[in-house]
Amino acid sequence: MLLDHFILGCADLDHGIACVEQRTGVRAAFGGVHPGRGTRNALLSLGERRYLEIMAPDPAQQVTPQIPRLSELKEPAIVGWAAHPGNLEKFAAHLREAGIAFEGPRAGSRQRPDGKLLHWKTLTLNDDQAGLLPFFIEWSGDSLHPSADAPKGCTLTHFGAITPKADDLRKVAGLLQLDMPVSSGDKTALHAVIIGSKGDLALTSWKFLYVPTSACSCTSNPLSTQRRHVLYFVTRP
Repeated sequence: MLLDHFILGCADLDHGIACVEQRTGVRAAFGGVHPGRGTRNALLSLGERRYLEIMAPDPAQQVTPQIPRLSELKEPAIVGWAAHPGNLEKFAAHLREAGIAFEGPRAGSRQRPDGKLLHWKTLTLNDDQAGLLPFFIEWSGDSLHPSADAPKGCTLTHFGAITPKADDLRKVAGLLQLDMPVSSGDKTALHAVIIGSKGDLALTSWKFLYVPTSACSCTSNPLSTQRRHVLYFVTRP
């Protein structure tokens, strides 16, 4: 089972777009709004049927964002990801057989700037292992996958998880038929590396408490131990 997309959360959409563009050289395009869910997004293709979703609160909607902590983020951070298992009803049957609790499938939609409506169904796990596991998505057959016409020029070279309980997570990932690298570490986090024309952008679900001074404080490699500045991380922004 493959990654469909991952979500880079931020408090301000324009700031999130600028941050990614500064490091990769590719500017994400406005995707649209999630009616009734309090968010809007911008999209960037990461290859065939995979993309980056930059998500932020929608100031035009007077509702709490679907991910409430978006408004609290000081800098962009990974806040979730989605995998596509194919037929979601068949996958739900597999989860029932495996004794894995879940909710859904549930219908969702978003209107594109060109007025076209995208439709999908999602399934969420009752226990997502502190955000390390994905939700699952099936796009409607009449909906264009967002990666098809989102700005291109970036490639996802790594997406995985770090956790002190690596063996346990690998076991659950196997039951979920997920192709996801899992590494052992003191902290719990997702991490990703995107390559663009200007270089690489490493992203994490850790919060940056100290970063280099620049117009955008996304570091080009926040997991590196060879940088002169010091980075401190916590697991919940």
